[in-house]
Amino acid sequence: MTATLVTPDLTHPSSSPLAAPPSHRRPRTIDDVLDDARARLVRLDPHQAHEALAQGALLIDIRPAAQRAAEGSVPGALVIERNVLEWRFDPTSAHRVPEATGPDLQIMILCSEGYTSSLAAAALVDLGLRRATDVVGGFRAWHAAGLPTTRGLTWPRSPAPASHLASPAPRAARAAESSPSTSTLGGQDNRRWWAQLDAMAGIIADPDPRTDRRPD
Repeated sequence: MTATLVTPDLTHPSSSPLAAPPSHRRPRTIDDVLDDARARLVRLDPHQAHEALAQGALLIDIRPAAQRAAEGSVPGALVIERNVLEWRFDPTSAHRVPEATGPDLQIMILCSEGYTSSLAAAALVDLGLRRATDVVGGFRAWHAAGLPTTRGLTWPRSPAPASHLASPAPRAARAAESSPSTSTLGGQDNRRWWAQLDAMAGIIADPDPRTDRRPD
């Protein structure tokens, strides 16, 4: 009996036995990503978050300075802007904040309307912070619920002493953070620098995905 050797036609990739089958999956959308993130969270409404804050949970405000200036702040919230969140809360990071003591922290993320916060909280879950979650509706829902707010800016929390920004931040930002004239977190120079940085970056973040509206 004679065996017949079949040679694939490599000029037509679809005829090759090594060719991958055609994919019929549609590309993922941001709504898919958001749904996946929220499926991993036990989200809190503003009143639940306020109660948890009173019991010792950390409320982390990730809104940029321009948004906090326009909308207000939450008393007791820790300001950690979104671009450095993972570096500040990874318990193994040399650039973490003192509050980042381990994986059992109850962390509640607050943004403007509760969209970016879900993605940020899921990123912390990926780092092993299993109790990370976010506030449904964000700052606007918190304010609408009549919960405590203040006008004016609360400034971002620095990492632990002797640490410097670990994220891929602009060189000017790293220099300004270590500059003696701006190293005092509450100093006027530092406040002016943060506001100017956000203004230059044009960060009025967290648009409502239903309308592509950005807050005034």
